[in-house]
Amino acid sequence: PLQFSGLLGTVYRRGNLSFTRDGSALISPVGNRISVFDLKNNKCETYPLATRLNIVCVGLSPDGSLAILIDEEGAALLVSLIGKCVIHRFYFHKPVHSVSFSPDGKKFVITKDNVALMYHAPGRKREFNAFVLDKTYYGPYDETTCIDWTDDSKCFAVGSKDMSTWVFGAERWANLIYYSLGGHKDIIVACFFEENSLDLYTISQDAALCVWQCDTELDGLKPRPPKDSEREKNAEKNDEDFPEEPKGEEIHGKANPSEHETRDKVKYSRVAKYFFNKEGDFNNLTSAAYHKKTHLLVTGFASGIFHLHELPDFNLIHSLSISDQRIASISINCTGDWIAFGCSGLGQLLVWEWQSESYVLKQQGHFNSMVSLAYSPDGQYIVTGGEDGKVKVWNTSSSFCFVTFTEHTSGVTAVTFTSNGYVILSASLDGTVRAFDLHRYRNFRTFTSPRPSQFSCLAVDSSGEIVSAGSQDSFEIFIWSMQSGRLLDVLSGHEGPISSLSFNPMKSVLASASWDKTVKLWDMLDSWRTKETLLLNSDVLVVAFRPDGKELAVAALNGQITFWDHENAVQIGSIEGRHDLQMGRKELDKITAKQAAKGKSFTTLCYSADGQSILAGGLSKFVCIYNVKEQILMKKFEISCNYSLDAMEEYLDRRKMTEFGSMALIDEGGGGEDGVAIPLPGVKTGDMSYRHFKPEIRVTCLRFSPTGRSWAATTTEGLLIYSLDSGLIFDPFELDIDITPSNIHKTLNQKEYTMAIIMAFKLNEKKLIQEVIEAVPSNEVDVVCSSLPDLYVEKVLEFLASAFEISCHLEFYLVWAHKLLMLHGQKLKTRSVKLLPVIQFLQKSIQRHFEDVSKLCEWNIYNIKYALAISQQRGMKRLAEETPVDEDDLDSDSDYLM
Repeated sequence: PLQFSGLLGTVYRRGNLSFTRDGSALISPVGNRISVFDLKNNKCETYPLATRLNIVCVGLSPDGSLAILIDEEGAALLVSLIGKCVIHRFYFHKPVHSVSFSPDGKKFVITKDNVALMYHAPGRKREFNAFVLDKTYYGPYDETTCIDWTDDSKCFAVGSKDMSTWVFGAERWANLIYYSLGGHKDIIVACFFEENSLDLYTISQDAALCVWQCDTELDGLKPRPPKDSEREKNAEKNDEDFPEEPKGEEIHGKANPSEHETRDKVKYSRVAKYFFNKEGDFNNLTSAAYHKKTHLLVTGFASGIFHLHELPDFNLIHSLSISDQRIASISINCTGDWIAFGCSGLGQLLVWEWQSESYVLKQQGHFNSMVSLAYSPDGQYIVTGGEDGKVKVWNTSSSFCFVTFTEHTSGVTAVTFTSNGYVILSASLDGTVRAFDLHRYRNFRTFTSPRPSQFSCLAVDSSGEIVSAGSQDSFEIFIWSMQSGRLLDVLSGHEGPISSLSFNPMKSVLASASWDKTVKLWDMLDSWRTKETLLLNSDVLVVAFRPDGKELAVAALNGQITFWDHENAVQIGSIEGRHDLQMGRKELDKITAKQAAKGKSFTTLCYSADGQSILAGGLSKFVCIYNVKEQILMKKFEISCNYSLDAMEEYLDRRKMTEFGSMALIDEGGGGEDGVAIPLPGVKTGDMSYRHFKPEIRVTCLRFSPTGRSWAATTTEGLLIYSLDSGLIFDPFELDIDITPSNIHKTLNQKEYTMAIIMAFKLNEKKLIQEVIEAVPSNEVDVVCSSLPDLYVEKVLEFLASAFEISCHLEFYLVWAHKLLMLHGQKLKTRSVKLLPVIQFLQKSIQRHFEDVSKLCEWNIYNIKYALAISQQRGMKRLAEETPVDEDDLDSDSDYLM
């Protein structure tokens, strides 16, 4: 079963960044999911859980085991970061601005509207209701924005849009119930307590910092004497009413309490006020973070500049510009060494080590939609092209982008790898096809047409020598030589824009699809003459060859996928797939989803690595996988459940309908006009000038990994990867009643290794297979390999490929792989098409180890050479010092000179 395994291409959307407890990993909200960046091991993982809408705030428990994720509408998920699963769901009914656990982990506070709500934090024991309201704090007049706790969890501070900051007691202290602080002229962005103190720093949006000193220490807070009679009455009342949800205690703060109320209470005084933008070269302050132990304050501005200050003296350590976009979130890890910045405008995520002034992590996704993708031949890398004109290369094992090419001046429409895996080709609307070298990371070839053309599709032949691109304005196909960079030919014949190109992997035949309802096959060896023309009933959108080159799949505008025997120009099958797309209804659509679906179709096709299945996707949240032989739908993958995207719901919400139409038609804050805006027809990405811009869910490109173990899709959400689940699944193969773990161990003890391996594969439990294979002595591997039946050779190779990724027995498994390929190479060659995914999976695993070991060896050689050079230098010096100088020789030399 293929399951969601990773989200690439998007590293940060909105919400607050959080470091884990040990400070080595960073949690970033990506749309309605969370990604965890392991900064020490250089890996990224997206958890397989999702909220209904985009996540706006994340709260981490102090022990690092739980997280609260809250979306745009106030729906919360309690998540286990250890088990990577949802424990509890809760709805706060209104948008939440911030969430924070107390340092002791017993309470957490959320801010919504103008109130702060304190809940009992879910404990380690199983509870029926994990969210129990303890107290509700009133005081601010406008929306609350931020929270900070004292180190001993006795008090917390809440900032507000009404320019005030409120200090509340987590318990009912006799000398501190609430305290209101003013002193600012703009919205409070952040507030921070000093370490083990009630002293407070408040920061406002107009870049002002106020330092507040408290006349009482934390130990000076006096507990309020309990009122027994009141408690008994409340208990009796609760017993009578049986309330379903405990309302908790309410605390109402006053901005201007009377003298009588403030007598013998905690008092604050402002001791200093500082301004960040004295020179006037900065604008709004947008985010801030404070590290209590090192007294380090980090502030981010809307211009992309950040400052590091030492408090309380407000000494500037340094100032740096990291982006030209607003810094939306800042977080500091527990040691105070690493600072994380999130810029939601461009989707940037940066981790900065301030002492060495260097980047620990610098990642950015495509800030517009991703349009195309391609796997490298070994499945180790994925290249993506976006509407922002960038070409990015991602590592599938670490999920990081390691190189970005920015040479294109317009949107990239297609990308592909050559067969050797070291050259990337990209076509763009700027009228160029560019070739990039993955050794030196440079653009070494630029292919252009005689007249400027917008290229919509791209294909390269299996030798990597012939490059072809289709034009969407001149209806021509251009052919270039990779070696010389010269234009070889221009193929004319289509009467409409070229929508797709595909080379036959086994023959020199190019298939081209066009809006003129034809697919043309061009023979490369016969002077590019048209070999066949396949006529269809509708405009052709995409063509794809089966990996063995014997079948051609074509998707047309009428929603049909047709299969062709291109040698004889005969249609051998078709799939009516329009109903499987299951379109959603956009907020501004005047017709139902069912009616809109009549004009929709698949826009991308891809065969699986073995050619038995085909993936299809389009303007929908579903990706369909069909069995080619039976022509039936095998499975539908729902790529997103994020309702922050448009066209997700099949029916419009009647609660959002008014007498003139949908509430979505009202552009809030639209100015003096009536505020109703109708988008242009045919706009795919939405109207960017619209204040509440909702991108539409769609799948732009699908590709199956050459290893056959995963497939990827470029979507509005990002680059999604689905791979074979490596969890515990009992999937036996030719199982007999005698095949049990105890019998396998008995056979192994009798040193019948071949029999034990066959039995282990029949039971098909990975740990048992590993135990049996690792029990074979290295000098017996040759004998065991030669006696293995052909059917099990393939299974052992597949196991070796997966074992290479996790095992430390590198040489032992290399011996196994070498012996199997040497002894069974000829027989495997006859089944090369079927075995290709397994061999490529093995190659990918070995290649990764080869790169790691070669780097280590190069480093060791360099160190040895350096040590030898130093020892030789010291030896020469010692020799010079030990050699005695004869005084007579010196005298004779001086006489000679005179």
